[in-house]
Amino acid sequence: MEKTQCKGDASSRNKPLQNSDLSYGDLIVEIGRLFINIPYKEGTLECPGHEKLIVNLSAFDCTTFVETVIALTKCAASGNISQYELKKNLKLIRYRRGKIDGYASRLHYFTDWLRDNENKKIITDISRRLGGKPQRKKIDFMTAHRELYAALINEGERRQLSIMEKNLSRKTFYIIGEKSFGAIKTEFKNGDIIAFATRDEGLDIAHVGFALWQGRGLYLLHASKKEGGVVISQKTLLACLKQNKNYSGIIAARLL
Repeated sequence: MEKTQCKGDASSRNKPLQNSDLSYGDLIVEIGRLFINIPYKEGTLECPGHEKLIVNLSAFDCTTFVETVIALTKCAASGNISQYELKKNLKLIRYRRGKIDGYASRLHYFTDWLRDNENKKIITDISRRLGGKPQRKKIDFMTAHRELYAALINEGERRQLSIMEKNLSRKTFYIIGEKSFGAIKTEFKNGDIIAFATRDEGLDIAHVGFALWQGRGLYLLHASKKEGGVVISQKTLLACLKQNKNYSGIIAARLL
């Protein structure tokens, strides 16, 4: 693979959209910036009753921020910015095969979300070609802690989610380690999806956001629990990876 050198803002490294000066990656970043200082809030999708699509632009967790920005980017890129189009895109991104069929049809785990959205031709996982190492891991956090999720009181939903977790546990995903990340940093583009793989039992990732170049530094645009809202990280991505011993590396994807 030919290596691209980092020279200032990396936006010039992204392929432009048709009839636009912005690439998909730049568009992600510009739309994401609109939500800076919007509050962080957990559990905005955990509502009583039957599973339904929830659109919330007034508060985010890290995952809903990423999903919402991608959905809005697809709206903007298609030239159709409407409530209907936003809902359609969010439903497609958030649910397995884009269909709502109970709580377990939501893509709760990032590696499941990643694989399903790659199958839907929305994103591509770039971790392996950037030197990621294969890993398998037992994924069962949600059913092992079902008391944290009201919907899992329903035995049918718990059983469906357990089947999904077992399938996910048998699949391989690729993690770019700290040492490798420093060497291939310049391969990343504005708007790449960056997920931090976790050492916690039962989980695949601990956090997710978007890559953002500022000068020669690569940062994270994300909804931060610690900062209380949508922010640009004060530390570089590499520094975040090095300083959090619970992170085992990163998983990266790019919008198609």
